[in-house]
Amino acid sequence: MDQIIHHLKNSNNVLLASHINPDGDAIASLLSMGILLDTLNKQTTVYNQSPIPSRHRFLPSVQRIVQNVNSGNYYDTAIILDCGDLQRIGKAAVTVNRIPVVINIDHHITNTRFGDFQLIDTSACATVEIIYRLFKKMDVPINLSAATSIYTGILTDTGSFRFSNTNRAAFEICAEMAALGVDPYYAAKHIYGTYSLGQLKLINLAIESIEISQNGKLSLMTLTQSMLYETGTLPEDINGLISYIKNIENIKLAVLIQEQMDGKEKSTQPQRGQRFHVSLRSDETVDVAAIAASFGGGGHPRAAGFSIESKVVDLKKRIFSLAETL
Repeated sequence: MDQIIHHLKNSNNVLLASHINPDGDAIASLLSMGILLDTLNKQTTVYNQSPIPSRHRFLPSVQRIVQNVNSGNYYDTAIILDCGDLQRIGKAAVTVNRIPVVINIDHHITNTRFGDFQLIDTSACATVEIIYRLFKKMDVPINLSAATSIYTGILTDTGSFRFSNTNRAAFEICAEMAALGVDPYYAAKHIYGTYSLGQLKLINLAIESIEISQNGKLSLMTLTQSMLYETGTLPEDINGLISYIKNIENIKLAVLIQEQMDGKEKSTQPQRGQRFHVSLRSDETVDVAAIAASFGGGGHPRAAGFSIESKVVDLKKRIFSLAETL
């Protein structure tokens, strides 16, 4: 950490980036780290390739996150947050590869240890916990905007303190953020409070797609682009749907297959060779990080994912074969 702090103090123009399809921790990490660098009077670009989900747009200064990076701009440092592999930031990876110093800050066990400096703690409940420690180590005051992001990152990445990554620090830090003025009700209302009619229709279609393995230990949900089109929803509205199949009685492994946009006409069935993102969730007995890694992905032992190009029939066959080992 000391080397990273020394470099940050001597940097001038910093690019911050996190993984595509960002969750609460990825977004909160970007914003809180941006505030830390603002305090140090650094010029900062805050980047994520994907649109920010509506439930996270209440976060202070979220509008500073841009979806494009000026490749002609000179950055002396890049900080990649909450991202196990550099390629997961998307198209900006090309720009990052040209930046002299890359700092990798993350808490995923499957992190590939890319970059010139790594600040990786797999025991942290969220990447914002690590950023919180940077604030403390550097003796930088945490203002209300940073506190709101830190609180939200921990709230979402621990599943409201329900997931196995919930540690003592999660409660201690959130209590401190609340003491600084964060309103837990206000945050929860935005993160979990409301559904549009389209989202409810999407939930209905998603539930109809549920399949269970013969031994009853693996559940599978499939979401196609046509479902989003039919319900007028966006990819961000998929967040949380996997909980419906994870919480089915006796399920050890829950799998959500999401068809990715390919630029072609929308169809009623996924196309051959279409690209999918696969999310994995488990009970306490299955290491889904290892499963995701075998498909070229990564994550945590209880929550992980990967992207793959395949025929949907072949992909489902491979996934259901996993049930035999459960």
